[in-house]
Amino acid sequence: MRDQKNRIRQILRQRKDSLTPEERLTKSTRICGYLLDLISDGETVMVYTSKEKEVNTVPLISTLLKHGNPIVVPIIVKQDISLRLSYLKDRSVLVPSTFGVPEPIGSEIPAAANDVDTIILPMLGFDKHGGRIGYGAGYYDRFLSKNQTLRKIGIAYACQEVEHLPVDENDICMDYIITENGVMYSKGMKSDGDQRYRNT
Repeated sequence: MRDQKNRIRQILRQRKDSLTPEERLTKSTRICGYLLDLISDGETVMVYTSKEKEVNTVPLISTLLKHGNPIVVPIIVKQDISLRLSYLKDRSVLVPSTFGVPEPIGSEIPAAANDVDTIILPMLGFDKHGGRIGYGAGYYDRFLSKNQTLRKIGIAYACQEVEHLPVDENDICMDYIITENGVMYSKGMKSDGDQRYRNT
């Protein structure tokens, strides 16, 4: 299964990398708009801080900060393949850190997983059954295995969808999956996709 996943990751990286910067920005802005429809006032949101070719979370973070929603961001801990959490009050404190991911190094405000209501996850790929495939390091899989009650929303570009992802006991399905075309999956949705209730 590992080899199969690695082959899928290679294909999905090529798809994602083929998008132009302009396409990424346009699609990311639309994704963030759909996300905001799912987030309540005052809800504490854990959201990844995006690298160059990922869905850009800057519009989401900026809007949530403006609305006063508490924001928690992950900090990668390579030693034990875990995530340390910090509140984020100002995007200006983010600096490129592990794997080039922007993190509030030197400006951390410690947070706990049980502070979080919803987590926004990056995805390298997804399927219409709520399956998610990441980059392979397992940081989020480990975090989610210990915090399964969080509402999990995966975001990606539509081109990152595959028909069916291979899954094992460590893979955790999403509660929602959102692309620039809308909510592509929600828990309880028919797997044939006929209930894609927000699209363009």
